[in-house]
Amino acid sequence: METRAGEREFSNGDVYVGQLRGTLPDGKGKYAWPDGIIYEGDWEEGKISGRGKLMWSSGAKYEGDFSGGYLHGFGTLTSPDGSIYAGAWRMNVRHGLGRKEYCNSDVYDGSWREGLQDGNGSYFWYNGNRFIGNWKKGKMSGRGVMSWANGDLFNGFWLNGLRHGSGVYKYADGGFYFGTWSRGLKDGSGVFYPAGSKHPSLKKWHRHFGYDDTGNFLLSHNSTINIDDLRTSKAVSRSLSEITTTSGLTRTSERYPDDYWSTSDPPRDFMHHGPSSKSARSVDSGQSEGRDKNPIVFEREYMQGVLIKERIMSSIDMSHRARPLNLTKEVTVSACVSFLAGKWNHYLMLNLQLGIRYTVGKITPVPPREVRASDFGERARIMMFFPRNGSQYTPPHKSIDFDWKDYCPMVFRNLREMFKLDAADYMMSICGDDGLREISSAGKSGSIFYLSHDDRFVIKTLKRSELKVLLRMLPRYYEHVGDYENTLITKFFGVHRIKLKWGKKVRFVVMGNMFCTELKIHRRYDLKGSTQGRYTEKNKIAEKTTMKDLDLAYEFHMDKLLREALFKQIILDCSFLESLQILDYSLLLGLHFRAPDPRTEMLDPPNEMSDEESDSVASVDVSLPREPSNPPKGLLMVTHEPNFVNTAPGPHIRGSTLRAFSVGEQEVDLILPGTARLRVQLGVNMPAQAHHKLGQDKEESGTVELFEVYDVVVYMGIIDILQEYNMKKKVEHTCKSMKYDPMTISAIEPSLYSKRFIDFLLKVFPEKA
Repeated sequence: METRAGEREFSNGDVYVGQLRGTLPDGKGKYAWPDGIIYEGDWEEGKISGRGKLMWSSGAKYEGDFSGGYLHGFGTLTSPDGSIYAGAWRMNVRHGLGRKEYCNSDVYDGSWREGLQDGNGSYFWYNGNRFIGNWKKGKMSGRGVMSWANGDLFNGFWLNGLRHGSGVYKYADGGFYFGTWSRGLKDGSGVFYPAGSKHPSLKKWHRHFGYDDTGNFLLSHNSTINIDDLRTSKAVSRSLSEITTTSGLTRTSERYPDDYWSTSDPPRDFMHHGPSSKSARSVDSGQSEGRDKNPIVFEREYMQGVLIKERIMSSIDMSHRARPLNLTKEVTVSACVSFLAGKWNHYLMLNLQLGIRYTVGKITPVPPREVRASDFGERARIMMFFPRNGSQYTPPHKSIDFDWKDYCPMVFRNLREMFKLDAADYMMSICGDDGLREISSAGKSGSIFYLSHDDRFVIKTLKRSELKVLLRMLPRYYEHVGDYENTLITKFFGVHRIKLKWGKKVRFVVMGNMFCTELKIHRRYDLKGSTQGRYTEKNKIAEKTTMKDLDLAYEFHMDKLLREALFKQIILDCSFLESLQILDYSLLLGLHFRAPDPRTEMLDPPNEMSDEESDSVASVDVSLPREPSNPPKGLLMVTHEPNFVNTAPGPHIRGSTLRAFSVGEQEVDLILPGTARLRVQLGVNMPAQAHHKLGQDKEESGTVELFEVYDVVVYMGIIDILQEYNMKKKVEHTCKSMKYDPMTISAIEPSLYSKRFIDFLLKVFPEKA
């Protein structure tokens, strides 16, 4: 049917003038609604599709692409308040690359998703502040650089609009702080370099984010949006739906729920950059111009913005410590390390994901049943060959050919269900598109560790001897974890083997990550109860270093019932391991410290707007969450309320909620004021007071420990349970006993090991006086 020019008036008062195909608008035309909305542009079979202009009675105007009645493609929207968005749209929502100029002169230029800033983008505030980096759901999240108008600059990680993770803060006077942040506050270890001192090179930080070495923006043709690229956005057809009524796009568009942004002025610690000690201030004052004139630097530790420890060092010492350690000796410990490098390591991770996806997908549909004796042992397995080009049973992949073996699939399927782990979540965590990442190990075994993208699972390479021990102990392990849901022993979720095409076999075990926690872990300890060699060299201690028995300078006081539950389970777990002739296990202890009192001037001020800025944007919805004027303090136990806490089982603990004597022997939650409410379980979210053992640890000259008692949240579990007391260990015991006190070495008879382990922990967690 041919189109014709015409005019049509509808019963509701709408008027159309333009080309018609039959009775429907088709081609060029103009449509007017009774409330003053006017569209002029292309139509297709009664739907707005193509290029056109839409004007509202409020003064808003959109000019650009439409599809099926929606703003879809590329276009420019001018709002009644004067803000302008030019960029990509998807079904009436900003989605893709676009630039928005706000009515207060702020500008965002970058990626959008479902109407919010999401992806890479830059934001320029009218007051001169600017951010370039990653966004998520309308907030700065991921890596990015923030520069303030006063010359301060932060280069690092963000979460929900706040500094969160590692980063470098450059002060306007030339000072630098390298450290970690949590929810906008300094939290953890770091190093402050006053102006004039020698600091590490910043090239690798600045170049990554489009800055030069002085922190200035490097402009290029890639720094702004390419309009031609935006115009090539793929349009998707959709029905006219709501656009032809005053209750549809009309009302939606007049709301303009834009996410206006302001941001904080830099933390007001640039006067002294956070130092609390007199020695720090004396160094800060009277700094001379030029590099290397100030030889003093400060090694510091913060907890939620409070400086708790400071060590004065020379910049020469720090430059020596910054040199990479010689890892040659460590690399030769394991044969795995020598070939699992570069592309082979990448192939191995891909193979793991392919194999686990295949195994879990194959075993999950099998109807649940009790395990049998035949489900245990090396012969209980699933085997499959994965050729690169795929087969009848396996998909094509980008790795190398490999053979896959899954040990005791029915047993581990039941264990995952026993640990309340959903099969789909398990596969998505390990086999999702984000992949695995390798993490270093501080142990002597030479094992390689991988971490799932969401940090829930740790995958560790096993020696053949460890695999045999695990398979032998598996029936007893299955029984033990089934009988004691509060067990602290490592959770095993699967055991696998990959055989590469040249014959190399690599064995893996999948375990729960004990440190996948809602709170930041400030300290990590591996405690065996032995003392020989159980310390960490000071110059090797970093932010996430796992320290040892002799490094522990605290004892922990906790609620009477919490402590009773803890040692009841530790004794049960140690008896189980002793019955299997296992030794060399340890308690992995993680500590989250709360900021102590008094705070006074040691507090690193949180993000705040200046009085000048807050007046100018008082009428604007500020989406950046503002931190309280003081950080949260203290710990509070209250009666457990399932509806107010996360009751989903974690990757390490699935046990019941614990009872506390101080709350009338009721099940309890832990409240961290201003931070979170957490369910208290054995080994997870356990509150305690850490008392610093004064005089025990001989700190180096220049180190100041500012507090003696801390509120802490404790995380713990028993790990490394695959070492039997075999002939090798007996020989080790004999040899070392000739040189050292037999009770101070790790290799001793399992019953003695168990007793010493428990006795040591009784001292670490003493009864309250």
